[in-house]
Amino acid sequence: MCLGIPGQVVAITTDEARGALMGVVDFAGVRKEVCLAYLPDIQVGEYTIVHVGFAITRIDEQSARETLAMFEELGLLEEELGDGDPSAAVPPSCPVTVG
Repeated sequence: MCLGIPGQVVAITTDEARGALMGVVDFAGVRKEVCLAYLPDIQVGEYTIVHVGFAITRIDEQSARETLAMFEELGLLEEELGDGDPSAAVPPSCPVTVG
């Protein structure tokens, strides 16, 4: 299964090697690096839906929290996010350059 998971942007960076806008998104305590190129004006503290390593749309905080709670209740968060070890994560290959 491959769901779009809501999370909060906690950091924004530019990957100099790839020329891509990247960020760290917190999914109920699990942090992952994601590509932010499709939402270039997103800010730290905002919520987004992430699908296969790409932030694809903004979402309000209440909707994000409700969805995360439902996913957790259904046991889908661990299935989708793994163990949350950021050192084991492979960042997405972000095709869109910042410019």
